Amino acid sequence: MRVLGIDPGLTRCGVGVVDASGARQLRMVHVEVVRTPSDEPLDRRLLLLEKGIASIVDAYRPDRVSIERVFSQHNVRTAMGTAQAGAVAVLIAARRTIPVSWRTPTEVKAAVTGSGRADKAQVTTMVMRLLGVTEPIKPADAADALALAITDIWRFAGEDRLAQALAAQSLAAQGVRSRAGSGAR
Repeated sequence: MRVLGIDPGLTRCGVGVVDASGARQLRMVHVEVVRTPSDEPLDRRLLLLEKGIASIVDAYRPDRVSIERVFSQHNVRTAMGTAQAGAVAVLIAARRTIPVSWRTPTEVKAAVTGSGRADKAQVTTMVMRLLGVTEPIKPADAADALALAITDIWRFAGEDRLAQALAAQSLAAQGVRSRAGSGAR
């Protein structure tokens, strides 16, 4: 499975691609930060962001996209820019029929560090360990994007196993009902 993690931002948008063979065998494929100049008009910045993210999606062809959800921001302007950047990423994925999941920062921190209150340095350190990377991943937006991809791989694997177990349970229950119904005649 290949997951593209996106830490949305209008000025700096972290993008990271992680491959997984099994839930614990992770490999960093690509990481970068798509940047837009803050002095450009919003429409131009969104176009630049779309071009940068779309080129990464087309080059690496992820199976899933995981985007950080704007959870709470005191600065409305920052929250709006983050939401707009996230919306651009969703549209890119939707046009290519790639499933999208949304993850909160607390969920991602808890998944990769064990604590939903971890700081950026702790997240970066754990991402490096999990991916077997020795060079620091900078800036934090890039490490956060990789953390999103890792979290989605782990969560999706768990959700998939749960869905399979529920389906098997449902089939078993239907089999019991079928046998009970056929014996009553």
